[in-house]
Amino acid sequence: MSSRTAPISQPITIRRAVARDAKRLTRLVRGSGAYQGKYAAAVAGYRVGPDYIEAHRAFVAVGADEHEGRILGFYSLVLAPPELDLLFVADEAQGRGIGRLLVAHMRSEARAAGLDRLKVVSHLPAEDFYHRVGAVRTGTALANPPAVPWDRPEFEFRISSE
Repeated sequence: MSSRTAPISQPITIRRAVARDAKRLTRLVRGSGAYQGKYAAAVAGYRVGPDYIEAHRAFVAVGADEHEGRILGFYSLVLAPPELDLLFVADEAQGRGIGRLLVAHMRSEARAAGLDRLKVVSHLPAEDFYHRVGAVRTGTALANPPAVPWDRPEFEFRISSE
């Protein structure tokens, strides 16, 4: 079994992102394998700044392995209007359930904030992931050149009150 598909073997902690995480989150976004080739321009100048982290509910998944405190992924929940704005898992950590953990955490945060649903505009390569974690396709976000010159699938998470 390759490390890419190995299940999580070390504890993962999800904590609120802090300003000092900004550079690492920016590197995670810009270095994402899902944004190579024709998609590279969408994240080339992207920055997750301390101001963004302060303004939104951003959370990081941190591994407790030999890379103590290494950020394996993160998400950002925007409350108004309700939207999962960012969700990234480090390339080398994909396929290990970290994305699912982040989505479960996001659902819990959304429920605690009183949300019953939230939108996600997905990157094309992430479409299958969102289906697998329970998001429902609701439409298409049209291209917005030059930043995003392609249409993207739009999903909705329905948040139960449990």
